[in-house]
Amino acid sequence: MRIRSDIGVISDTHGQVRPEALRALADCELILHVGDIGKPGVMDALSEQAQVVAIRGNVDHGDWALVYPETQELTVNGLRIQMVHRHQDIKTLLPDRSCDVVLFGHSHKPFNETQNGVLYFNPGSAGPRRFSLPVTVGLLRVTDSGVEGQIQELDVPGPRKRR
Repeated sequence: MRIRSDIGVISDTHGQVRPEALRALADCELILHVGDIGKPGVMDALSEQAQVVAIRGNVDHGDWALVYPETQELTVNGLRIQMVHRHQDIKTLLPDRSCDVVLFGHSHKPFNETQNGVLYFNPGSAGPRRFSLPVTVGLLRVTDSGVEGQIQELDVPGPRKRR
């Protein structure tokens, strides 16, 4: 797959489509949803904006969720990307093949770190605010030297709750 823009990454929407998230991902041709979609309407809204590839998370149940696999592998602009919802499932559910990026969600905590040449990236949660965590989405920027992850905090109403 070839695209001409950043890759949008979103997770843990839990049935909520925030206009702030849609605006943050507006320039992306491709959006990757890393599970806990919550309701099929989330995918409808994201699909109106860009091509979407998604996996299901632990809150995705029912017939609508069965169309989404538990893991996903894809190649975008030469980048090998693997997707799994829970970080603890990386070693057990993802294939033992080299890749450039591993995307995960579940914890609601943004994570953006390169280890042994692989970018491990959690965009955080774009759904209901949890505790004092920010509401975020992610962007993957393909550069001449590889891929860079960027976490974008959304300006959403309401204070962060103390844990």
